[in-house]
Amino acid sequence: MRKEPTINEYNQYVETVTPVYSCFLNCVRAFLIGGAICTLGQAIFQIGINKFSLSEEDASAYVTLILVFLSVLLTSFNLYFPLVKYGGAGALVPVTGFANSVAAPAIEYQKEGQVFGIGVKIFTIAGPVILYGVFTSFLMGIGYMIINGWMK
Repeated sequence: MRKEPTINEYNQYVETVTPVYSCFLNCVRAFLIGGAICTLGQAIFQIGINKFSLSEEDASAYVTLILVFLSVLLTSFNLYFPLVKYGGAGALVPVTGFANSVAAPAIEYQKEGQVFGIGVKIFTIAGPVILYGVFTSFLMGIGYMIINGWMK
């Protein structure tokens, strides 16, 4: 029969297997990766305005479209996860991270079919974000209507 470890032995085991992180290094990595994504977005924006004579609104739409496409492409080739592992929140916070959170389950569960694979699993991570984003927007809209109604 196996002996149960004591609390002290268990705590020592937990300390040996728990990874040690540097908060400063994590912040630097997030800054570098997030900054690189934002710099790429700004470069696309400037190219759209200067080379293709797009309006700022159209250039912004193209930036979002291209960054989401690149994120999904990197996710499909399993290259976005190493970027997230290195850059942490710097890769997860921008729109690219949201696109990754939608694409990753869809790619992972495609073998189970269109309905029971992709259809069921595609919003497992992004679904709550969409739900609470829409709900919060609704509440903010009601608040806006109330405040504007009182001020007129």
